Amino acid sequence: MSLTPELVAELEILALFNLDSSQEGLKIHQTAAPKAIAAAKRLYDKELIDQPDGGYLTSLGRDAAQNIQILLTILNVEETA
Repeated sequence: MSLTPELVAELEILALFNLDSSQEGLKIHQTAAPKAIAAAKRLYDKELIDQPDGGYLTSLGRDAAQNIQILLTILNVEETA
């Protein structure tokens, strides 16, 4: 599996969700970058979010977002050596 630009855009959207609150969603406006609009639609089609323009994470989407955010934390740790 390779990281296509489309997949990266989806990961970027999932990384934006605030996992500290299930009451906080995202709204991808019509004026957003076309790649963000398309990524949100794909995430909706994959049943990771509940609206084609953002909305809230589904249960599966929350699991995905948690894993992405954990991975980003691990990869962003500066080496101490």
